[in-house]
Amino acid sequence: MKTFARLFLLIMIIAALNSCKKEKDLPFYGNGSAPLLSASAATIAPTPADSLSDALTLTWTNPEYAIDSSNLKFVVQIDSASGDFEDPWSRVITGALSTTFTAKELNDILLSYGFAFGVPYDVKIRVLSSYANNNEQLASNTLTIQMTPYKVPPKVLPPASGRLYLVGDATAGGWNNPVPAAAQELTMIDSLTYVDTVFMNGGKQYLLLPVNGDWTHKYAVADNSLPGLSNGGDFGYDFNDNFPGPATTGMYSIFVDFQQGTFTLTKIQEYGLLYVPGDYQGWDPATAPTLGSEKNDGVYQGYINIPAGGSNEFKLTPGPAWDNAIGDGGGGTLVPGGGGNLNVPGAGFYLITANTNDNTWSATKTTWSMIGSFAASGWSTDIPMTYNAGDRRWEGQITTADGDQFKFRANNDWGLNYGDNGEGKLEKDGSNIGDKSGPIPAGTHTIYLYLNSSGYYTYSIL
Repeated sequence: MKTFARLFLLIMIIAALNSCKKEKDLPFYGNGSAPLLSASAATIAPTPADSLSDALTLTWTNPEYAIDSSNLKFVVQIDSASGDFEDPWSRVITGALSTTFTAKELNDILLSYGFAFGVPYDVKIRVLSSYANNNEQLASNTLTIQMTPYKVPPKVLPPASGRLYLVGDATAGGWNNPVPAAAQELTMIDSLTYVDTVFMNGGKQYLLLPVNGDWTHKYAVADNSLPGLSNGGDFGYDFNDNFPGPATTGMYSIFVDFQQGTFTLTKIQEYGLLYVPGDYQGWDPATAPTLGSEKNDGVYQGYINIPAGGSNEFKLTPGPAWDNAIGDGGGGTLVPGGGGNLNVPGAGFYLITANTNDNTWSATKTTWSMIGSFAASGWSTDIPMTYNAGDRRWEGQITTADGDQFKFRANNDWGLNYGDNGEGKLEKDGSNIGDKSGPIPAGTHTIYLYLNSSGYYTYSIL
């Protein structure tokens, strides 16, 4: 028994001695070093024919992290010369120590910064290295490379005329063509982009024309039943469907981009509307003309043509239905939700005003003429205009010499007259046409006066 005890003790001593044996030191892994970036070119100016060719190769050194570089993460960052890599364009690469860009890829990056075609720009590039989990991220040196974006063929053929016009019942000029150019011609920013602020009737449609007065070609949409097109979308050359206009009447900014083949419509100011259903149009609010409130402040006006043969009676409604109809309270007053029919004494072209703040209204029968410095008038003789009910416009003709100016006025009197302060829109008591609106060419001109759009009035000189 003692022998066994001594044997056990010996075994325990040997085990204890073995457990105290010193192992080798664990290996030590140092930090990585920032990669050194180099580029295959310092200046890049490709052409459209080079789109699919390699234009730039970036190469960087191994940052020598503790693992094989095939498991490392690299992020190539590209920014404008004025940027600080706060919101750069980025490409993530795993393992490789280089990457290549085609000319098209670089061109798309440059255009995303809004760079102009054919203009050289300095562009900054760097590489960030890290482990796959983004630990120990190191930035390379920054290279500056001069790049020139090339002009990509536009998605939609832009107008060779360099002009673009709105036409349609969404506009003040309706479907009449030629259109009132001063009010419905878009401004060309460059050969591929056009913009303007325009009046639009709600719930109607329109087209874009490259040549005023010519229906041969047009810009339109492929399918106007698609949702959202009233605010913008894709368009094309000689597509089949009209642009759907905005839902509400008012002033809109329209932006047309032929490079991308897109348009955008943005509301600036919504008009308030009162509908004018009456005997003259079948008592149908949904199809009735409207009075407009440009400031949407409860003060409305508009011109209504009431033909002969009816009762000359009507009412006002705040929407295209009979809900909350506004009637006559007598003595030029209105009765919201009640009252009798409003009426005018006979057929004619009336300026109707309504104020829903103090519930008053008025109607003034008008005929229209032109007066000005041209020889046939001499600011003393009115040249009468004729109302064309089918085209919903007043028409007349004058002959002007260089420097002549004129205005429109009602009932041969200065109490109600319109001029142009330089925007193509007619203003009460505005400047002479031919002054701020630009000179009128010498010659004989057909003049159209459009007073049919909910408080927004314009004209054409042909």
